[in-house]
Amino acid sequence: MPESRVRKSAVEKKKAKSRSELAEQRSETARLAPAGRSWVPAVFLPLGLIGVAWMVTWNLAYEHIGFMRALGDWNLAIGLGLIVASFVGMTMWK
Repeated sequence: MPESRVRKSAVEKKKAKSRSELAEQRSETARLAPAGRSWVPAVFLPLGLIGVAWMVTWNLAYEHIGFMRALGDWNLAIGLGLIVASFVGMTMWK
């Protein structure tokens, strides 16, 4: 026995509704987490390496570098700050 027109249109409406809900979820997800995150490793790797290099330079040769001697213990905060910023950047990578 053939299906009624009302029944066919109900199925089509249900499919259209599920498609629109899926499209809405995709757009919301895309808004919250954009797909283009290829720049993240190019930022957090050098940032972490600069932080490590800052700490090594400060520990080995700060007496011979004028601005590092003037900064004093702030060199520790700068180096650790760069390393922490690198770790925070890693959380954004997909």
